[in-house]
Amino acid sequence: MKYGFANRVKHLQSSAVRDLLKIVEKGNVISFAGGLPDDNLFPVDAVKAAFEKSFHAEKSSLQYGTTEGYAPLREVIVEQMKENGIQSNIEEILLTTGSQQAIDLFARVMFNPGDVILTENPTYLAALQVFQSYEVKIVPVRSDEDGMLPDDLEYKMKKFKPKCIYVVPTFSNPAGKVWSLERRQFLLEMAKKKKAIILEDDPYGQIKFNSEEIYTPIAALDDGTHVLYTSTFSKTVVPALRTGWIKGPHQIIRMMSQAKQAADLHSNSLSQHALYHLCRDFDLDGHIQMLRKTYYERMRIMHDSLQAANIPGLSYVIPKGGMFLWVQLPEAMNAVNLLHQAVKQGVAYVPGAPFYVTDQKLNTIRLNYTHSSPEKLVKGMELLINVFAETEDHIYS
Repeated sequence: MKYGFANRVKHLQSSAVRDLLKIVEKGNVISFAGGLPDDNLFPVDAVKAAFEKSFHAEKSSLQYGTTEGYAPLREVIVEQMKENGIQSNIEEILLTTGSQQAIDLFARVMFNPGDVILTENPTYLAALQVFQSYEVKIVPVRSDEDGMLPDDLEYKMKKFKPKCIYVVPTFSNPAGKVWSLERRQFLLEMAKKKKAIILEDDPYGQIKFNSEEIYTPIAALDDGTHVLYTSTFSKTVVPALRTGWIKGPHQIIRMMSQAKQAADLHSNSLSQHALYHLCRDFDLDGHIQMLRKTYYERMRIMHDSLQAANIPGLSYVIPKGGMFLWVQLPEAMNAVNLLHQAVKQGVAYVPGAPFYVTDQKLNTIRLNYTHSSPEKLVKGMELLINVFAETEDHIYS
């Protein structure tokens, strides 16, 4: 039977990352592909205790909840964000099913077909999927290691008059870069001047390798009118709780809340209650410090392997935090085609091409260092570097 799908489904595409994970799960492959934290580092006992407290403390944890989310947890989030300089109140916070839903709800209430959104190039693939599904025009802004280039940003703000600028300025996915404070300030100035909204996506900000470094969120520079800030507990607690949040101007948050009512009534109440108890009674800061140290050590294994390989034409960004190492292979290599050979050899990565809005660089890859044990990192990098070396020999022989 031929089904009459809505016209908008032509913009829906499966995620290259999710498709790859299906392949990897079928075989004995060391995967650097998914953006996964390490299961072995999950605070299992603390999560279990938090759920037990939720069961015993209040029956409401098993009942329908408010669309905006559990108020005590929102209060905790207000205090957590205050530590990063972001001033807020619970009326400006909406709890969501992961920060991915926050991006979707924002797009649902803000964009008409043909509206313009500016992004970095490359940028977070799943955000691009959301924006494309709402039929917006996505315009990439040229960037370097410090963020969007001011001249190109200003030019495209004037030319395209965007409704929104979407950015991941702290440990970006996929490139792992950190914007300078000056670039953050300039973006905010341009947004105010051109009456645009900034959607600041910050899922990795807590995973910084130097605890003394300060990466000021753009939301902390704003007066509460031009920046929406979204984050999640998935990287610091466990992904399965599927609890994220978005903070922003009350009018937008209220409209997003109404859209959420139509979508799912509210996110998982039990998880929200458990997270509240965990944040109150568990040393989450100490846990995050452990994650920072562990993930830094794993990043160094991956970095040192690439450095020792000394492959001509290969370059990479050394992450200051987050979960990914972004690698540019020699120009003649096609990372999409090379992936099939890598999987045959027992290792997987994500090709960089799907993260680009335009001008895809086929010789780029994203490597995740947080999910694999040190032993698997060493072995997987050995396999991967052999694939690169064999390909290089073939290309230049």
